[in-house]
Amino acid sequence: MGVGICGSEECGGRYLVFSDVDETLVGLKTMFDFLRFVSVPWYEQVADGIRALGAAGTPRSEVNRAYYRLWAGRSVEETERLGTEWYALRSAGADFFLPGTLAELARHRAAGAGVVLVSGSFPPCVTPIAAEVGAAHVLCTELLVENGTYTGEIREPVIGEGKRSAVRRTLRLHPGIDARDCYAYGDHVSDIPMFDCVGRSYAVGDDPALASYPRSPGAESTPDPSAAAHRAGGQEVRDVADDRAPVPVQEEVPPGVEALMEAR
Repeated sequence: MGVGICGSEECGGRYLVFSDVDETLVGLKTMFDFLRFVSVPWYEQVADGIRALGAAGTPRSEVNRAYYRLWAGRSVEETERLGTEWYALRSAGADFFLPGTLAELARHRAAGAGVVLVSGSFPPCVTPIAAEVGAAHVLCTELLVENGTYTGEIREPVIGEGKRSAVRRTLRLHPGIDARDCYAYGDHVSDIPMFDCVGRSYAVGDDPALASYPRSPGAESTPDPSAAAHRAGGQEVRDVADDRAPVPVQEEVPPGVEALMEAR
């Protein structure tokens, strides 16, 4: 399965099913969990800084850009390798995937649909998830690269209106598919622009902003924050992590982190 960014390739299928990833298909926030996984010593300060940006009313798209500046100077090859290790570790937990959404995507695939994952996360996190669920295509954040390393900048946040743009581009590549026959699954108000592109949209979780949308069949409520924290860095994960080789630690604070720390 190839990863296409923002509707650059045809997906195939009798109809398309667009699904958000974080807390819709999997029970955690992949971007933060992956950052924790690479064992950066400044993780807590960065997480606090990003939360502070959100609390200050900074648009999610700009918070998304701030996050990716943390990866400036990192090797793409190494980050992708770590993404594979992260997925192998996390997906070993029984609660990694949300079973309701997982079952819905499997049902659609059996009916001949093309599954498209739509996420503000980036390929090291999303690609292995897409392979597992048999997604035909991935619409996620594309980081700019120079000489094999991330620059810290991105082409377009795939959040909110960015999801609308990505989904519309994908639909235009499939003139034989009626958008009214397509589906979307999401858990957050920022998924509404994606919902607006298709005929059948379903809410996963309990965000009151999505109360007017039907609940996804078998959908779980939003994971309990304490359970999410347990998954992200609690004892269950660390027990499994004891068996893996140490991940290289970046001791030097990369560009952009100081600004996030000051945002607190």
